[in-house]
Amino acid sequence: MELQLLNSTKKVKLAEEIFSCEFKEALVHQAVTSYLSSGRAGTVAQKTRAEVRGGGIKPWRQKGTGRARAGTIRSPLWRKGGVIFAAKPRSYKQKMNKKAYRLALRSILSELIRQERFAVVESLTTETHKTKDFLKTLNELFKDSINAGMNLSKSRILMITETLDENLLRASRNLGGIEIRAVQNLDPVVLVNAEKVLITKASLKNIEEWLK
Repeated sequence: MELQLLNSTKKVKLAEEIFSCEFKEALVHQAVTSYLSSGRAGTVAQKTRAEVRGGGIKPWRQKGTGRARAGTIRSPLWRKGGVIFAAKPRSYKQKMNKKAYRLALRSILSELIRQERFAVVESLTTETHKTKDFLKTLNELFKDSINAGMNLSKSRILMITETLDENLLRASRNLGGIEIRAVQNLDPVVLVNAEKVLITKASLKNIEEWLK
């Protein structure tokens, strides 16, 4: 299959086994939840009544005081006592094999192309680190979409490059909807959330090598 370069008459050839896959919703959902779960810290820790310091002595005798029976001041019913079902450090990681993960990414990319949310450019660079110059470049790239009603300031645009360019990062960091990623840092969440994906021609080849 072929895809026309953005604002150009040239076309780029895409590998059909990667960019023309059936959309597998269940697999994509698994990849997204697995990625998000793996990012959870899971470091919360609370103490049970056995772990709270102190409370080794019975606070008062069993009978004759008129008060309720108490065996320790570290009871969960008491202030500064332990926690009944104390949270402990744990891993939220959900295992997903590499073959299924790559298939999910291929499914997402194919769906982006079908929905016309995926565009290829020759290169993505900026000579300065100024945001206004970067916006001019974006306006030139998306002039057809802007004419169709697209609002750059409110759109979520993912830009994929071979390596992270310092000028590009500095020029785009004041724009909340723009995210720059290198190919090796791609994940299913950032692809699903993007309204528009802009990728360089060289990055396209890197993705094909990664996901083949």
